[in-house]
Amino acid sequence: MPRRSGSKAVAAATARHPKRRAATAAEARGQHHHRCLHERRRLAYESARILAEQGPGEFDRARRKAAARLGITDKRCWPDNEEINDALIAQQRLFEPDLDADVADLRRHALQAMRELAAFRPRLVGPALRGTATRAHGVELRLFADSPEEVLMALMDRRIPWRERELSARFGNGAVQMHPVFEFVAGDVPVHLQVLPWHALRQPPLDPVSDRPERGIDAEELAALLADMSGPSAADAAP
Repeated sequence: MPRRSGSKAVAAATARHPKRRAATAAEARGQHHHRCLHERRRLAYESARILAEQGPGEFDRARRKAAARLGITDKRCWPDNEEINDALIAQQRLFEPDLDADVADLRRHALQAMRELAAFRPRLVGPALRGTATRAHGVELRLFADSPEEVLMALMDRRIPWRERELSARFGNGAVQMHPVFEFVAGDVPVHLQVLPWHALRQPPLDPVSDRPERGIDAEELAALLADMSGPSAADAAP
């Protein structure tokens, strides 16, 4: 009788023993899971590095660019936005020791602007709220009005020079809408005012990180957040 090769013998033995076959399959799944977990971490770190360079909010672009750079084509091994955001925070805390102080200062600037524009029910959203913003990123405030012109008039009354751009917002019902953003610099801090209609206060756009409704926080909640932060500068910002 001809002798079986080693690989064929193993395959034949595995075929005759279902338990062994199941164990082999489980081992293969475990190896894939371990490899995939390692690739997710690598990809999350590289995506975060790209995200830090190109600015907040472009998670999908950073993830795809990182995947192409690292040659990771299996999308099952791609990290989600929250994993990338966690990696971004870890990197910033490692390489930017003043991050907490910068975030606190940005939040104080945001609170001042929110009190100035209280008529539009402002809410803080974005990296300054998540704790990943640098001074160059500035603060993102969401305002609500019957028309963008109302916000423009408020800026003109305060003699604030501004520039306008548009930002797409994705909602839970699948709709994607464009909304105006008015930008200006307060001191050395960029301020971005997203203007949405009043109904978006109850049904806000989706958070680009969590993919859940991004409700943000109002001025009262921000003041309480600043009061809870450690350090005398944070206490000074509380009302």
